Amino acid sequence: MPFGCLVTGQLMMLTLTIWSGPPEQRPPAREAVARGFIYKTITLGREEYAYCVYVPVDYSQERSYPLILFLHGSGERGDDGFKQIEVGLPRLIRTKRLRPRALIVMPQCRRGKSWSGEMAQLALRCVEKTAAEYRIDPERLYLTGLSLGGAGTWLLGSALSDRFAALVPVCGFGNTDKADKLAKIPTWVFHGADDDRVPVEKSREMVKAIRDAGGDIRYTEYPGVTHNCWDRAYSDPELFRWLFKQRTKQDQAAPTPGREPPP
Repeated sequence: MPFGCLVTGQLMMLTLTIWSGPPEQRPPAREAVARGFIYKTITLGREEYAYCVYVPVDYSQERSYPLILFLHGSGERGDDGFKQIEVGLPRLIRTKRLRPRALIVMPQCRRGKSWSGEMAQLALRCVEKTAAEYRIDPERLYLTGLSLGGAGTWLLGSALSDRFAALVPVCGFGNTDKADKLAKIPTWVFHGADDDRVPVEKSREMVKAIRDAGGDIRYTEYPGVTHNCWDRAYSDPELFRWLFKQRTKQDQAAPTPGREPPP
């Protein structure tokens, strides 16, 4: 179902449309031939963007999978479509330290941009395209990111608080004025206590504001760790046990099978 919200400072409506009807009535998706990291492109307006999707090795059209939207940091910006898989969650999967049973969507933010405005739209359109190509569980859409992507996680999470089942912002900065919206989503925050790029106080402030708003939030702070706390965060097996338990209920009526959802 589509949900929209204006992002602060952006005259743009964010929507995310995912089929949420009964699995047996879902429009047939194409059988995925390849597993692993798949290079893809998407066209928005007149611009073509490259991105990657990780397809788990056990992927089958016979079951639905969780989907994780991963937002990279500032150092991975560009237009090659691959640099974003070299850091954080994708890197741990590529080096075989992780094998999550989930689809992972990895858009790439253009140089000089942040995960807002057109880049936020890009990320969400990549999710929609992936949902049309593979079988995903619409109740288990997750959002995570590191550094610049951690800030994007806070931003997109507050803009679409009814769509994501859980957030995992890693060493990012957010807007405490959005705490009431973010309090609706189960969240686990990670930060290094000695971060020299994004002060740890940024996460502490967000955690306090969300707790004060009644939110369900967990916070892990690593003593002696600087900016790169993401390797430890994503290597924590408890994170994914917790993450995959989180679900969001789609309370709107499902669209008629075989037809486009309403705008």
